[in-house]
Amino acid sequence: MAHGGNVIQELTADHREVDALFTQIEALPTADPQRRDLADRLTMELVRHSVAEEQYLYPTVRRYVDDGDDLADEEVAEHAEVERMLKELEGCQPGDERFDALITELKNSVTAHVSGEENRVFPLLAEVCSGSALEDLGEKVRAAKKHAPTRPHPSAPDTPPADKILAAGTGMVDRLRDMLTGRGKHG
Repeated sequence: MAHGGNVIQELTADHREVDALFTQIEALPTADPQRRDLADRLTMELVRHSVAEEQYLYPTVRRYVDDGDDLADEEVAEHAEVERMLKELEGCQPGDERFDALITELKNSVTAHVSGEENRVFPLLAEVCSGSALEDLGEKVRAAKKHAPTRPHPSAPDTPPADKILAAGTGMVDRLRDMLTGRGKHG
């Protein structure tokens, strides 16, 4: 699925990319060093995606969807759990028992989260937002992902306005670290 279009299309494209990364990781032998590179790419995608959702999708859900606060709180809590696992994964190498366990945990958690968004959040959002509002949100999400952090920061704020204020600076530092280390450039 290609990127672009409205917020639902954009985020669904992200979901398919993450699914593909999990498949690639699982297809390699346990100790293959390429699994580390793929795990880094997975982390980068998940963090950027989560930050963009927390900045634009969930505030819109809170504002326009019935019981949106509860729904957004549930989704943000799932993000926090994924980010905690991603932070732990950073310290693991392929072949480590914990690496495989975390990949499995992450996949299960992300798969459940994606299912909830695609089957519950997105349809509710589509009911209450105009096509142009969804398109505008898609643009905002794409812009946010370009400047978002690429590494997990579990203690960073995940609600406005602090998330928007800190994400750009944190993202810049993360991208500089990635450039200096070559993280995310392999594969």
